Amino acid sequence: MDEPMRRGGRPRRSSAEVLADAAAELFLEQGYARTTVDQIAVRAGVSRATFFNYFTAKSDVLWLDLDAAVASLPGLLAASTEPSAVRAVEEALLAAARAHDPERVPWAIAQAEVMGIGPELVASVATRVTAQHATVAAFVAGRTGDHPAALWPQTVSGAMLGAAGAAFGVWVADGVARDPLVHYVAAALSPVAAGLDEV
Repeated sequence: MDEPMRRGGRPRRSSAEVLADAAAELFLEQGYARTTVDQIAVRAGVSRATFFNYFTAKSDVLWLDLDAAVASLPGLLAASTEPSAVRAVEEALLAAARAHDPERVPWAIAQAEVMGIGPELVASVATRVTAQHATVAAFVAGRTGDHPAALWPQTVSGAMLGAAGAAFGVWVADGVARDPLVHYVAAALSPVAAGLDEV
């Protein structure tokens, strides 16, 4: 079934997005540390129990889109018919960037100072980045016969995800005049993939 549409022909926000947006508003208004899960639930118009149907911790609301990208990556990699493992990773990261809703800018990055984001949030994003790295390294290892911890899978994963992460950061910083995310990711990945593919 198609997702319900809101005005302007865009899909309605999911319950998780409503909660994430409510949390972002509160973090901007009073800071991360002073905001409680109960306050987020009230702002979103749901119960505390509903909050925990979607998120396991308060910090998770800031990484909704990153979590979606992490979840989609194994499927995108598995679906690739590209014979080069490097190019397959490039295709998967471009597909994830293309699927990203341009209206969903991660406030944790764009307004980190205003929100008062601390070590807890740095740790929570590090966990997610580590998961992405492990997924890509395992895929490359599966294609090459290496162990995921071997140098080549680790190099490909680190270089490709590093370039994509840099592109994402620039996209966020470019503000309302930003181009689609996939343009940034493509420009960052292209020289890195070309260099790796020659090895």
